[in-house]
Amino acid sequence: MTRAALLVLADGRFPAGGHAHSGGAEEAVKAGRITGVTGLEAFLRGRLHTAGVVTAALAAAAAAGADPAELDAAADARTPSPALRLTARKLGRQLMRAARATWPSAELDALAGEFPAGAHQPVVLGLTARAAGLGAADAAYCAVYESVSGPATAVVRLLGLDPFAATGVLARLAPELDRVVDRAVSCGTAAPTQGVDVLPAASAPLLEIGAEVHAGWPVRLFAS
Repeated sequence: MTRAALLVLADGRFPAGGHAHSGGAEEAVKAGRITGVTGLEAFLRGRLHTAGVVTAALAAAAAAGADPAELDAAADARTPSPALRLTARKLGRQLMRAARATWPSAELDALAGEFPAGAHQPVVLGLTARAAGLGAADAAYCAVYESVSGPATAVVRLLGLDPFAATGVLARLAPELDRVVDRAVSCGTAAPTQGVDVLPAASAPLLEIGAEVHAGWPVRLFAS
């Protein structure tokens, strides 16, 4: 049953709103940093080892029982861009709606009450995994895979890229996803006893700057 719950949570059709976001890929395409498969792979690798490991560790910590309010503050501190903070909370709010309908939980209810405008998405993801009977590693895997699969799918749409080639990129990155999850789980499971300062704070300044640029566009295909 737990494995089935993981499949439900990780399914791209789970109604959490991620399909409307490119994870910075739309701005990178327009700026010419992604023009094909090679650029996509470089972009995804960079995102995985920065934003990916941070969100995975936050999700793992929430699933392991760390204080969600402290994790939300830690997520804010690790997200300099106001546009990205707004996006993270919007995605958290959408995920919360889907999660409470799917796996009713007193912890989810409490977090929704404390953050009516939305907590950061990885914090909600971790509590959702916990409500579904999943562990820290499950939450981290969901987070890291989403951090690369969403932008890959967006680039297929933005550039008309061969979807088989984009999926090949994700497959080549799989060993790195495993290593990032290992780091995220190690930090995340320590957070309930050692505090949020043990969580990674990897920086991706170009993603932050790009998010602010993208937010100012009058017309765009993706919300972020």
